[in-house]
Amino acid sequence: MNNQAKPSDQVDQELVLRVQRGDKKAFDMLVIKYQHKIIQLVNRYVKDPSESQDVAQEAFVRAYKALANFRGDSAFYTWLYRIASNTAKNYLLNKLRKTPQYEIDIQDAEQLENLPELQCLETPERLLMNDELLEVLKLTIASLPEEMRMAITLREFDGMSYEEIAETMSCPVGTVRSRIFRAREAIDQALSTLLDK
Repeated sequence: MNNQAKPSDQVDQELVLRVQRGDKKAFDMLVIKYQHKIIQLVNRYVKDPSESQDVAQEAFVRAYKALANFRGDSAFYTWLYRIASNTAKNYLLNKLRKTPQYEIDIQDAEQLENLPELQCLETPERLLMNDELLEVLKLTIASLPEEMRMAITLREFDGMSYEEIAETMSCPVGTVRSRIFRAREAIDQALSTLLDK
């Protein structure tokens, strides 16, 4: 009974320490513990089941790579949730990046109907939800103040580093980070509003 008395956060912390010392099996235990929760989270953003599995997998890979820097300032699951949420949002941004004829100035929502990625989805409901997510994403980016829109566009659509963006926008790297952070917050809020409907 005493073994089960440990709070979940404490167990996670011990597993994290083991991973940081090189114990890969300890990370497997964290994956097993949280994989269903992470897949459920990713499914809120990514409606194609096979793609949501890939995005969840990518989130765990990113978490594993970043675990050396995890200091325990928050609970492990809170930290993992954030990584998975950002990975899912990056996936949506990447879909927009590949959208033919995409422009930040929104012209016509109907152009999304021809996306091959959306056509392979199983049901009209899934198609509609992906369509809505992409449209909300586009509208949110378009509605950002110019300096935020430019920073997030250069980062997510042009793949520039923070340093390159700072040079392009003639401002400090810290300002770039702040603008991108605020842009991502606005995107997060807009997507959350849609997902919580």
